[in-house]
Amino acid sequence: MLRLPRVVRSLCAFASASTSSCMGARLSRPRRTLSNSATGTATAASVASATHAASNTASSSSASSRSLSTSSTAANNANTTNDAMAEELRTKVCIIGSGPAGHTAAIYAARAELKPIMFEGFLANDVAAGGQLTTTTDVENFPGFPEGVLGAEICERFRKQSERFGTQIFTETVTKVDTTARPFKVQSKDRTVVADTIIIATGAVAKRLHFPGSGEGEGGFWQRGISACAVCDGAAPIFRNKPLVVIGGGDSAMEEATFLTKYASKVYIVHRRDELRASKIMQHRAMSNPKIEFLYSSEVVEAKGDDLLRSVMVKDKKTGETREVEANGLFFAIGHKPASDFLEGQLETDTDGYIVTKPGTTQTSVEGVFAAGDVQDKKWRQAVTAAGTGCMAALEAEHYLAAMNDQ
Repeated sequence: MLRLPRVVRSLCAFASASTSSCMGARLSRPRRTLSNSATGTATAASVASATHAASNTASSSSASSRSLSTSSTAANNANTTNDAMAEELRTKVCIIGSGPAGHTAAIYAARAELKPIMFEGFLANDVAAGGQLTTTTDVENFPGFPEGVLGAEICERFRKQSERFGTQIFTETVTKVDTTARPFKVQSKDRTVVADTIIIATGAVAKRLHFPGSGEGEGGFWQRGISACAVCDGAAPIFRNKPLVVIGGGDSAMEEATFLTKYASKVYIVHRRDELRASKIMQHRAMSNPKIEFLYSSEVVEAKGDDLLRSVMVKDKKTGETREVEANGLFFAIGHKPASDFLEGQLETDTDGYIVTKPGTTQTSVEGVFAAGDVQDKKWRQAVTAAGTGCMAALEAEHYLAAMNDQ
């Protein structure tokens, strides 16, 4: 949901290069200790240097320097080897992603005593740990919160519940996954996790356009009238009986514009082309709605307002003329990008990059690898549906592991 003017909130403030997530949850990493082998190498080198110096005084200085250099290199190599060994972890279930899907999977897996390890990400896809939900304010459609709850707060609750049952969480972004051999390997810059199963819950990022006033912070109206989810935010009081704008020309734009007519006084659909890309039935529904007006061959070039969005500047691409359109809300409906690039084609995806799962399951094209949440759901993209598939993924992983043990 969007911010209300009575409250000023900051969802993700990273004041330093700490490992805190935007919800203020800190990762406690185990301290590393230098092995005795490194110290022993340095000591042995020093003794050798001293012996050599005693037998050959004339070359003692150069021999000592060479010996110290050798001991330093050996110590560094030993430390590197030991660090790498300390950073390789073993688990039955590795979860990649930390939104509703990832944490639901973690809770179920942890309660099943599978001791899951989670990579929650560190500003992965420019979004804080917790995913898209952290970019909203009031969440009013998740069960159990009759008064609503802040997106950042519910994400923090997810995290605490996962940790309570024993999930080990690293605030790191996965850079590589290897599903070509078993057990699987999941890597970040700091460690490697060897896992019997993987649950991918990396979500999808809403595509946004960039123009003056569209961003966050000073002069921007993101979450102060601009959103990328009409279903999530459209019922907010600041949009009721107000003119709204939807940018897009596909099925999502038609669906979101039609949804918004329940609350808005008028909805403008701004599309950059002469023709819509939406299916004929979705076009018909939108065109038949008296509250919807189409602005073809047009683009929004600026958002304006005070504390909240009040209007947008729309440019006619054919004539070059620009006019101001009153709008208290603007919704991007130009698609989402699933966070699946890091898989490098190891799993089957559709043409848009969404992971393909077997109907009615979270099973992917690789046995033992499961996908949950928006990374495999291009239709609903809701927190509650993501949580449901997270539950499915954990239960399927548990059944898969049990079957492996029976073999």
